[in-house]
Amino acid sequence: MEQFEWINQVKKIAQGIRKRTLEHTIKNGGGYLSQACSSAEILATLYTKVMNLGTVENPIKPKPFPGVPGAGNSRYFTGAEFHGARGKEYDRFFLSPAQYALVVYSALIETKRMAEDGLDYFNKDGYSVEMIGAEHSPGMEVTTGSLGQGISQAAGIAFARKRKGETGRIIVFLSDGELQIGQTWEALQAMAFHKLDNMILYIDVNGYQCDGKMTTVMNVEPIEKRLESFGLKALRIDGHNIEAIAQASESKPDGRPLAIVCDTNPTKDMEILCDRAPKFHYVRFANNEEKQKYILFSQDVALG
Repeated sequence: MEQFEWINQVKKIAQGIRKRTLEHTIKNGGGYLSQACSSAEILATLYTKVMNLGTVENPIKPKPFPGVPGAGNSRYFTGAEFHGARGKEYDRFFLSPAQYALVVYSALIETKRMAEDGLDYFNKDGYSVEMIGAEHSPGMEVTTGSLGQGISQAAGIAFARKRKGETGRIIVFLSDGELQIGQTWEALQAMAFHKLDNMILYIDVNGYQCDGKMTTVMNVEPIEKRLESFGLKALRIDGHNIEAIAQASESKPDGRPLAIVCDTNPTKDMEILCDRAPKFHYVRFANNEEKQKYILFSQDVALG
């Protein structure tokens, strides 16, 4: 019964992530919607079941941008506060593809870590809730910059934590498009060489990137075999199977970083997106008529 309850809770959160992202996309005339379709179960499971994060007593309201970090800036902060207290036993989460920021914000709201009106500050001048998340954005503590940089920073922090004897893990969320980037593979081989088995990578393999279908732009399959050849332990699962997502993270450390390759659907529960194939990367309405179609879809279809 207990297992049934947490799975239902995760399903509800994943449904909320998709719904909230769809409503935000309609309201703002565009958004990274397919990313919510493919990653909702992954992020909902991470925040609910997998990651050991500090508690947040009350949902946090996003703060104004604190200014450029530096020794003279006492107002500076990172978005890690949304993950609760720091400690050697707590996990730390890194979002490598920063364009997924809207989905992470939705996940933070659905899991009561960010205030309900947090998205009202999205891309608003003077605030930290950026479209392409940065180190001060909710749920983030580094600026991942160009794709491929996030995993490198996470690996460095994992190395430092391992040397300090900290038991908390480094959880990294990646997109399959990042596997087309050389820096990603440099980081992976460094992680394997230094035996960073305190790292878990969740890779959203939805099969598409900004220029279209992955296999057409630059095929990186078979992903799990390539990862294994670089010295990682790789598991391949259904990225919408909540139990599989949670169970994969329980794999016993064996000296190798763990990569969980999650096969996902960029139009899951939103068949309206299918008309956009193969360009799912960003939804921007061509005209008011198209926007009205999405409004009707949001009113008529129960997500999840």
